[in-house]
Amino acid sequence: MSLIPVTILTGFLGSGKTTLLKRVLTEAHGQKIAVIENEFGEENIDNEILVNDTQENIIQMNNGCICCSIREDLRDTLQTLAEKKRKGELVFDRVVIETTGLADPGPVAQTFFMDEEIAEQYLLDSILTLVDAKHADAQLNDRQEARRQIGFADQIFISKTDLATADEVKALMHRLTHMNPRAPQKAVHFGDVAIADVFDLRGFNLNAKLDIDPDFLKADDHSHNHEGHDHEGHDHVHGEHCDHPSHAAEQGHHHVHDDDVKSFVFRSDKAFSPAKLEDFLGAIVNIYGPRMLRYKGVLNMEGTERKVIFQGVHQLMGSDLGPAWADGETKTSKMVFIGIDLPKDIFMQGLEQCLV
Repeated sequence: MSLIPVTILTGFLGSGKTTLLKRVLTEAHGQKIAVIENEFGEENIDNEILVNDTQENIIQMNNGCICCSIREDLRDTLQTLAEKKRKGELVFDRVVIETTGLADPGPVAQTFFMDEEIAEQYLLDSILTLVDAKHADAQLNDRQEARRQIGFADQIFISKTDLATADEVKALMHRLTHMNPRAPQKAVHFGDVAIADVFDLRGFNLNAKLDIDPDFLKADDHSHNHEGHDHEGHDHVHGEHCDHPSHAAEQGHHHVHDDDVKSFVFRSDKAFSPAKLEDFLGAIVNIYGPRMLRYKGVLNMEGTERKVIFQGVHQLMGSDLGPAWADGETKTSKMVFIGIDLPKDIFMQGLEQCLV
């Protein structure tokens, strides 16, 4: 039986998760979706569009979608759903898990790798993070949970952009890119997101492509005060035009916000020694795993003509052989690490020492 794809939906309070979910649950998109809701949200979906009087906590919508709330363990809920699907008692194609506004999506994501029974039935597709443009700055400044949600994201949707100025939105996108250059950002209107932008994003696929925001790499290539480029491609001196009042004192620095969730990229054209790299990655994951949110790499390894792809969430890391390096392709290893106050120097020097 094919695996059931799962999307984890996370986001700041008030960012529009409920609006997006309502749309997913009520629209005639032809997909049968099971939504698992964490019960302790401020604004539970069921108050408005669900009649919640069943024993089972599983409610069938008129378009064939299903909504259930977690009262006990996520794992039990997933097992129950898969079992009912197998027996033909419930029909659904995919699952969306909504985490509460302050939840850390890490442990939810790990369930799909650590738990063999769950891994045999489900495939984690991606983590989507919704950001409220109007309140994002304050939320990112004040709440580490909000910053972690950015670090975990495979795709970021920015809502309420109509309530912020164009400069504020641009500065926010710039800030988010430094936290997570892997996740594409899209400005969206309340729940008005194409279903194709939400599902089958394959954020956890071990594919041979490493999506890092190209502007982030460009900025990385320069010394700190040179010009990078923002998303519109205009020249933009980092730190000079990002005028957040709360950070006026820090003007002139490369990053106006010194967020604890940061990312950095390691690149080298030399091959890695497999044994050294395995030892080093094992050691850093052991020490820094809880602070490592997402990391991924496409690597040139000694002893194989194929690309080696690895990725991880917290302490869980997996790797796979990808396609062969093409003729004439530069065998460049590229890795991106996203985490909380990770010691960039230790990572960079350690990786450098794993090269042949």
